Amino acid sequence: MNTVPAAGDAYRLRALVVEDEWPARNYLVELIEASSLAGVVGAVASLGEARQALHLAAGGAELDVVFVDIALTGSDDATGLDLVRASVHDSRRPMFVLATAFKEHAIEAFALGVDDYLLKPFTQERVDQCLRRLHARKRPSPAAGPLRIVARRGKNLVFLEPSEVWAFEAADRLTSVHTPHGTFDLDLSLASIEASFGRALTRVHRNWLVNAAYIKELERDGGDTRIFVGIGIGPERRGVCVPVSRDRAQPVRDMLLASATGLRRG
Repeated sequence: MNTVPAAGDAYRLRALVVEDEWPARNYLVELIEASSLAGVVGAVASLGEARQALHLAAGGAELDVVFVDIALTGSDDATGLDLVRASVHDSRRPMFVLATAFKEHAIEAFALGVDDYLLKPFTQERVDQCLRRLHARKRPSPAAGPLRIVARRGKNLVFLEPSEVWAFEAADRLTSVHTPHGTFDLDLSLASIEASFGRALTRVHRNWLVNAAYIKELERDGGDTRIFVGIGIGPERRGVCVPVSRDRAQPVRDMLLASATGLRRG
């Protein structure tokens, strides 16, 4: 028989939040993280982004539960229920929780097999209760490992370990991942990536997330700051030059010096 885990349970459910309103999305993420029963690996605003995240999950990036709002702007006539409905016959689908302000969809939602129904305004007590119920239904698979990153090279899929990544770049509505193996396209936004691997990455610019372990040089030229992220120093180096925004330049410098020695500081 499954037991309900305590808040300190070593296994945390992996959650995706689908909510188009930024304040509500961030608040729900905070409540989920504060429970210590789950970690948010993605927080997206549209059904399109949610479908991409589920597609990656089907490829091996484990996802346990999706918290989805019903009314999502910019999704034409589609609703959060359509996301649930599309996976009804998928035996590998994650658990679903409807997180909405609308009571009237509860009967249909439970008929589609949703695992819980959260009504706004959310509270910590209710979110904790929901996650304890989900824990009772799903225990970790012994084969479950850390998330890998699924990228694209033309028509091929490329599977990357997080430790291989130098940096993520967003440009022209596309996201790229820079690695020793090359640069590849991703289907997720920087916000989703940061939610998944945020503690292992450093935001140095609104368009850049970098793996601080690969920062090899910091360059200041007047009011501009750049870092080199990659392997090696000098002519033989391989990697990418990354701009650092002015408001992040000093925090980035302080972060690098905090874990280094050898420089005399005034």
